[in-house]
Amino acid sequence: MDTPISPQSGPVRMLHFADLHIGTENYGATDPQTGLSTRLRDFLRRMDEMIDDAREHDVDLVIFAGDAFKSRNPNATFQREFAWRVRDLADLAPTVLLVGNHDVPPNERKASSIEIYATLAVPNVWVADEYDLQIQPTKRGPVAVAAAPYPIRSRILADQRTTGQSIAETDRMVQRALMQIIDDLAERADAHAGPRVLTGHFTVSGAVYGSERGIMLGRDIQVLPSALMDNRWDYVALGHIHKHQNLSAKRPDAPPVVYSGSLERIDFGEEGDPKGYCWVELARGATEWRFVRSQARPFVTLSADLRDVAEPTAAVIALIEAHDLSGAITRLRLKLTQETEARLNEGLIRDALRQAGVAYIAAIAKDIEQPARARLGGSPEELSDEELLDHYLKIKGMTPERRELLMAAAAEIFEQARAAT
Repeated sequence: MDTPISPQSGPVRMLHFADLHIGTENYGATDPQTGLSTRLRDFLRRMDEMIDDAREHDVDLVIFAGDAFKSRNPNATFQREFAWRVRDLADLAPTVLLVGNHDVPPNERKASSIEIYATLAVPNVWVADEYDLQIQPTKRGPVAVAAAPYPIRSRILADQRTTGQSIAETDRMVQRALMQIIDDLAERADAHAGPRVLTGHFTVSGAVYGSERGIMLGRDIQVLPSALMDNRWDYVALGHIHKHQNLSAKRPDAPPVVYSGSLERIDFGEEGDPKGYCWVELARGATEWRFVRSQARPFVTLSADLRDVAEPTAAVIALIEAHDLSGAITRLRLKLTQETEARLNEGLIRDALRQAGVAYIAAIAKDIEQPARARLGGSPEELSDEELLDHYLKIKGMTPERRELLMAAAAEIFEQARAAT
């Protein structure tokens, strides 16, 4: 039976975001006024900016697709800061908090990091820690929301025998079971005449990773895209992968299957990635959406080859002055010889970075070229003619293919020379 729909004034306005990772404090310092990490302030500001935008645009439904904290055991301060913002969101619209892998407790009997909202029955908040579907009432009409939290093998395979199975076989069993669960949720959603949303926290096969692989907890199960590109859904709101992407971009016949990405950059692996959230206008069979870029902290890498530079310090300072580094977390990568490294004044370079308004100097990394004798790994007299030539060609930057041809041609010459002596 179809769910009755109240009159709507246009599409349902939905906010989709994910992967906050509150508690990520690398490349930060302690704020003397608050005693908190400056990086914590970055993550909270991004969330505040997003909430202000949602308020201004009269949001109807909020989907948080998992991973509130960096740690499964966040400290009380991190929990308090997140709670204030959950309250702000719930005051605006029904809010779904999906459980991600960083929210799942290490022990099955322990509570997740966001379970407290369900325990306290916080109004307008659904902590989605089970595979389930709920009809969320909004001021522009009800929306069927299905939840697929981070897949835990023991729960998904609770009724299946895995004794004697290899890890790969078990993973395939979990994948099949998870895709069946998603199909069952779609079948339930299809009974609802209005808009339908699936939110999931998992990896979709073919998605492009960001930096999350370095902080992932647990072994990933991949869901096939075909399980999600199902027209019984109007929008699929994903979390877990930090790089924003629309997996159904080349499938105009399929619903948007979207990783919102994270709100703030975690490290230099995300240096060039846009950060933000998704603003969605839900309508049955006619959903529109857009990506909204956040004011994420810039990460900037400056590289310079100073091996043949007479004044390396001046060259680096000129490089710094040529870039807008205001508020950026910055690192330098410098190629040097022992001679140019000796002429480099790191103190002046750090002063130049501070004057440029850099928020944090992540590193001044020096790649110092060793003398030819050291590069050869010992005395040239100890190497054969072939070894010497091979080292020389490598130093000259020859491609492996070109080097192989030259070495083959040289082998005959070396052999002739040895035969003549």
